[in-house]
Amino acid sequence: MERLRVKYPIIVEGRYDKARLASFIEGDILQTDGFQVFSDKKKLALIRRLAAEEKVVILTDSDRAGFRIRGYLAGAIPPERVLHVYIPQVQGKERRKRRPSAEGTLGVEGMETEVLREALAKAGALAGEEVPPRQPITKGMLYALGFSGGERSAVLRRALLKRLELPEGIGANALPGVLTRLVSPAQLEELAKELRQEIF
Repeated sequence: MERLRVKYPIIVEGRYDKARLASFIEGDILQTDGFQVFSDKKKLALIRRLAAEEKVVILTDSDRAGFRIRGYLAGAIPPERVLHVYIPQVQGKERRKRRPSAEGTLGVEGMETEVLREALAKAGALAGEEVPPRQPITKGMLYALGFSGGERSAVLRRALLKRLELPEGIGANALPGVLTRLVSPAQLEELAKELRQEIF
């Protein structure tokens, strides 16, 4: 398989994630060493410096720890300099581990190459693969379609994330940007109708 080139530096959690991406990607890959980035001022300064030059890609596991690290980094970098890439929540265990993670899902290191490639492509992180401009999905649209602010919104939102193979931990502030890259407002409206019929 031809190695993929990425436009921006990619930030991952650990060395196994880095090794996994380095097996098929050409480009800069930095690791946070898990929660160590919270106290490593030099590493955070480097990430901020990179983000000042160009965008950076944040690709963490789709578990609580991964979202905590993602949130910390996103809070330290201007939002327009961050490209969020999410992997689906897939049940399983990495080969090198004796037991599954606390949440029983695969991390970046355990993802299939095609899943990682598709996630990077959808986010517009691959060189030579431009993401065409899309009409943005807004918080107001999510509210109007019942994905937020309502009695059954959480159930509907979880169903939407599952349908689009996105992790449940995506926050309300990040969700509109993620959805903008995946669906049009018309497609989102159609999904809302379908999911309401299936669930309620």
